[in-house]
Amino acid sequence: MDESAPRRVRATFLWLVGASQVLGLAAVIITGVWMGHYRGGFAWDGSGLEFNLHPLCMVLGLIFLHGDAILVYRVFQNEPKRNVKLLHGVIHLLALIISIIGFVAVFDFHRAAKIPDMYSLHSWCGMATLVLYCLQWVIGLLFFLFPVASSWLRASYLPIHVFSGLVLLILAIGNSLLGITEKLLFSIMPTYSMLAPEGVLANVLGILLVCFGVLLGYLVTREEYRRPPNPEEEALSVHFKTLTEGGSPNTP
Repeated sequence: MDESAPRRVRATFLWLVGASQVLGLAAVIITGVWMGHYRGGFAWDGSGLEFNLHPLCMVLGLIFLHGDAILVYRVFQNEPKRNVKLLHGVIHLLALIISIIGFVAVFDFHRAAKIPDMYSLHSWCGMATLVLYCLQWVIGLLFFLFPVASSWLRASYLPIHVFSGLVLLILAIGNSLLGITEKLLFSIMPTYSMLAPEGVLANVLGILLVCFGVLLGYLVTREEYRRPPNPEEEALSVHFKTLTEGGSPNTP
């Protein structure tokens, strides 16, 4: 067997992780440039400048940090599972806090401007995504970080938890695309079709978000990039193998 194969797999993995970080950070920076340069900047005063915090917080929290929280199990494969769980939970908590700030900002802006809330598809999908994200974090906290459930129940929920995390990332990206389009149509509809610079920048942002999601999905679904089993996971693995008739657990 070629002993260099695992090193090549690891090297490819690290390059792909690096590319995902470039894409994610570029999306956050472009969002900041869009809201800062083209939309006037940021404030917390009920004006349109407060609204500008909404897209920045959503891209930073619900997409970039969310994706990084998923990746920690793949990146830190040799670290103790307990430490990786803690990092996973902390990053998700930070993403949740930032996302809530973004939601508060848009509702505060709507209230000050007397704009109706929760009437668009973007707002419905966004609220559903945030609520499900909160539930996912709380259940993960109770099942895995400070487990109060039985080993059997944790083993049963584990594949659902992994699947839900990826689905929520997809929902967040899809809803961001809706929000980008909605914002452009509200702000620059007369010039959008003429490839106005603001519109082009926002379109590039959307493409970066899609690429980030595709790359994250690839990294977390490839078998060779999964965290290898270790003694700390042995008890959970036994229960999971029983449930799947001899299969091995898919750790998040």
